[in-house]
Amino acid sequence: MAVLKDATAIAGIGQTPFAKQLPETERALACRAILAALDDAGIAPDEVDALASYTMEETDEVEVAKALGLGDLTFFSKVGYGGGGSCATVAHLAAAITSGQATVGVAWRSRKRGSGPRPWKNTTVQLPTPAQWTRPFGLLRPADEIAMLARRHMHEYGTTRDHLFNVALACRNRANQNPAAIMYDRPLTREMYMTSRWISEPLCLFDNCLETDGALACVLVSAERARDCRRTPVYVHSAAQGLPAQHHGMVNYWNDDPLTGPAWTAARHLWKHADLTPDDIDVAQIYDAFTALIPLSLEGYGFCARGEGGAFTEGGALEIGGRLPLNTSGGGLSEAYVHGFNLITEGVRQLRGTSTAQVPGAATCLVTAGEGVPTSALLLRN
Repeated sequence: MAVLKDATAIAGIGQTPFAKQLPETERALACRAILAALDDAGIAPDEVDALASYTMEETDEVEVAKALGLGDLTFFSKVGYGGGGSCATVAHLAAAITSGQATVGVAWRSRKRGSGPRPWKNTTVQLPTPAQWTRPFGLLRPADEIAMLARRHMHEYGTTRDHLFNVALACRNRANQNPAAIMYDRPLTREMYMTSRWISEPLCLFDNCLETDGALACVLVSAERARDCRRTPVYVHSAAQGLPAQHHGMVNYWNDDPLTGPAWTAARHLWKHADLTPDDIDVAQIYDAFTALIPLSLEGYGFCARGEGGAFTEGGALEIGGRLPLNTSGGGLSEAYVHGFNLITEGVRQLRGTSTAQVPGAATCLVTAGEGVPTSALLLRN
């Protein structure tokens, strides 16, 4: 892992508009985002020789390569576990480029979740072995599973709905600064939050991410090449994946401690191979499919002690100027939910100094993938 430190850089980012419903296919959206990222980097499509995406990505490498006129591909990978794979796509490309398997890599996610079906509605695949311990008892959706972890955290540590509101509000406030965000012109108040309908108690409407159509991409090259690209390079300082022993997706039934999720495993590896500590992080983009994941991740990645994730959110800690400005484009809760890839692109914008909610002097950024599932994380620096 030491050889990966600052050896590669994100040289380009791109995205489509975000909306509840877009007319184009997922393939067309993917191609638009990738072309935008390549243009941002100043790199021609035929120079791309590596691709990385998610196993849940329905636009495959063959179709992307043909549609865009890419060159010969010498590396391609897909990462599982939905939102847990976002940062890992970049990590795989970094490893491929550093080891000489490729020179120009593209990672992407294209999704029509806003206008498409919900994954859990496919009843023919409802009962793989792990799900036999959850779904017959009513845990049908991710929201139901994370609600159990949220309730456990509330019971053990006194976390409150006000703490979850702090998360939702910080993300919404940043979205209100971001014209690309779905919630750009829709402020959130405490009264709105506290009186909204339950989705899976104790999670209300505003504790849940958006349903979004859209696509995003980024271009990765060696650090040496990045210095000659069109944009200021953002270096991949450290990367990690995490799958703890005896893990049981989201609910963590078999772990000794269900609240010590994959973030803890990924974090140990991430910090071990970094010259940074949590105290050195200027801004964070933490996976927020649900507000309750933020306190769990704050603890897992070492920003506070075990059980203090809720209290950490108090006093504007997650706002610009707070202890840890968070999800500065609005995140999955208020910008768009595209399995966390918008957290990567926003991390790049922060370190370029081009965010719509810029943290003054931001030089380091933590980006995380989904907590509760096998996960991944990146430390980026400028």
